[in-house]
Amino acid sequence: MHSHLSFENPSALPHDAVVEVLERALRDRSAEYEAASVLVGTALNDDDQQFVEHWCMEVGTRAVPGSPLLGLAGLCLGHTARRFGRLSDGALALAESLAARAEADPSDVDGRALDGYDDVRSFLHLW
Repeated sequence: MHSHLSFENPSALPHDAVVEVLERALRDRSAEYEAASVLVGTALNDDDQQFVEHWCMEVGTRAVPGSPLLGLAGLCLGHTARRFGRLSDGALALAESLAARAEADPSDVDGRALDGYDDVRSFLHLW
């Protein structure tokens, strides 16, 4: 018998559940794994662009240095740019900042922030 690993994109949760999980992870690093799934599900599937961007920014500005949530927040800003075709000036600046931090020190912010910023530049035609 062979076991195959499969990947499924997480679904968007109701906003109150998203807020609860992300706030908990920002206080307690043991909740980061669940928060990662929630943030990705929100970025890929929630239709409220303002909510998605707000929580990408909250995570990207409040997570501690070295947290995997920092790179993920940058990646999710890339998803947001792709899905909605725009980002606020603050979200754009954060995507750029997280990418710069990832380039300078991958132990601070992982490389997913670079991928996210590439998506931001591509989908918002910032090349």
